[in-house]
Amino acid sequence: MPYQAPLKDMLFVINELADLAAVTALPGNEDATLDTAEAILEENGKFVSGVIAPLNHASDKEPSYWHDGQVTTSKGFKAAFKAFGEAGWQGVQHPVEFGGQGLPKLLATPCIEMLNSGSISFALCPLLSDGAIEALLTAGSDEQKAIYLEKLVSGEWTGTMNLTEPQAGSDLAAVRTRAEPQGDGTYKVFGTKIYITYGEHDFSDNIVHLVLARTPDAPAGVKGISLFIVPKFLVNADGTLGARNDAHCVSLEHKLGIKASPTAVLQFGDHGGAIGTLVGEENRGLEYMFIMMNAARFGVGLQGIGLAERAYQKAVAFARERVQSRDVAGSAGPVAIIHHPDVRRMLMNMRSQTEAARALAYVGAGLSDIAHSHADEAVRKHNLAVYEYLVPVIKGWSTEMSQDVTRDGVQVHGGMGFIEETGAAQHYRDAKILTIYEGTTAIQANDLVGRKTVRDGGAVAKGLIEQVRATQAQLAASGDAHLQAIAKQLAAGADDLAAAVDFVVTNARSDVKAVFAGSVLYLKLAGVVLGGWQMARAAAIAQQKIAAGEGDAAFYRAKIGTARFFADHILSQSSGLRTAIVDGSPGVLALDEVQF
Repeated sequence: MPYQAPLKDMLFVINELADLAAVTALPGNEDATLDTAEAILEENGKFVSGVIAPLNHASDKEPSYWHDGQVTTSKGFKAAFKAFGEAGWQGVQHPVEFGGQGLPKLLATPCIEMLNSGSISFALCPLLSDGAIEALLTAGSDEQKAIYLEKLVSGEWTGTMNLTEPQAGSDLAAVRTRAEPQGDGTYKVFGTKIYITYGEHDFSDNIVHLVLARTPDAPAGVKGISLFIVPKFLVNADGTLGARNDAHCVSLEHKLGIKASPTAVLQFGDHGGAIGTLVGEENRGLEYMFIMMNAARFGVGLQGIGLAERAYQKAVAFARERVQSRDVAGSAGPVAIIHHPDVRRMLMNMRSQTEAARALAYVGAGLSDIAHSHADEAVRKHNLAVYEYLVPVIKGWSTEMSQDVTRDGVQVHGGMGFIEETGAAQHYRDAKILTIYEGTTAIQANDLVGRKTVRDGGAVAKGLIEQVRATQAQLAASGDAHLQAIAKQLAAGADDLAAAVDFVVTNARSDVKAVFAGSVLYLKLAGVVLGGWQMARAAAIAQQKIAAGEGDAAFYRAKIGTARFFADHILSQSSGLRTAIVDGSPGVLALDEVQF
């Protein structure tokens, strides 16, 4: 099944839900009109469907491989990345002064989703470069920006993020990699980093490693971590490449999924020390790395959405073609399985959750643009707080959702889904890593509880719930049976999320284990309710369009039907989640260690 970008839905969400007009009104975004969005998305969709998507299945069967320190990527990847960079897709959201297109995040977001629908393994390289670019824009010196940014934005060089070590895992306080000052502004870096995505490859002339390490007198724990640029090749004063740095790939991991993406073990300093330069100030490395991590976490959420969309399209195509069994209502002979109610249920489950997650992510992107560029500081601050609340939800809920959707994709295919040749199983395998890397779902949930809910007493969360209630009231007063049914579930969902927020804020200090026993469920509840809110908004707008005789009535009717399914089948789960969050910790903590 060839991938076709869901452009109509993307443009609807950008324009109607994420408020493109408000983003276009921001300083520097005047050219980011709906016409511009349509042109960019159409061209990106053509590129992905014509160049990237056809490589996905073959690359899973013939993944990247390592030999004598060199990594050869899957057939077609190198040429595709060259075309990707030359077409300017790496630089869509990055500043014009460094060769980018300077477009808002809201327009870059669907491009990132499409790239991930094409091939997650391929898309990971641009994702890591985006994070490196953001970190250097924020914390890099003028000299570092001049040396690295234009090359990263063009795709001539690529970036990596080096956090994890064999003994540390996600506990960055345990990082041991050391950086010894040389007295000339450089450092020699020594250590081992694991799980480094595209830590070695054949796409580009240079790889810009951003590495967490400790200087000799650094304090213990996360307060003593600094960030360093350690390029694969040193860069001469005139910008040309110099000597090979002492940073080497010693192996690649063998993985369940995303097999074409080279996940490297990197060794720094085995031959005298890898030369690096400090980014920003000493001992602020984790702060700077969080810039990369937040960009990557949002991007991983889009990976879940892109993968879910690809799995949905494949399942729909198979369900239309596969003829098996008679219609349960009676028929002369076998029918395509899309006629069977449970197949329809699975397809709606896939479609509705993908659309809800897409809407929430795109709305988040619009908030980020306002937080970055609005003239009013108070408006910037408010929108940033809401965006930051949404990031762990977008990452955690969207990736957990992708596991459900790709699982249903296999199930729709039946026995053929279990056969690798159909490609459905690849989507299911690829989805698993999304809930793990860039912080597991539990780590996202811990962030949502601690930094994003408890710290402000639940103020941002409660503000969102009030917006949900306003939409619910609008639908309840509509007089339309579908919208009123959605409103009923949305009202219950808002109550359930409010109860969970109150529980988290009230008990975070007095009964911290009880709160964190339900933290992942709180994240899921936030995703279900806020995703349901976006679907409800979409349904209300669609109903208005139909009543006014505007646009494609069939598209709008499908929007209402999909929102109704989400409300009845997904949003209705909120009461069970609330119970598990508020009352469920005794069961979670009932057994002691020896009883397991």
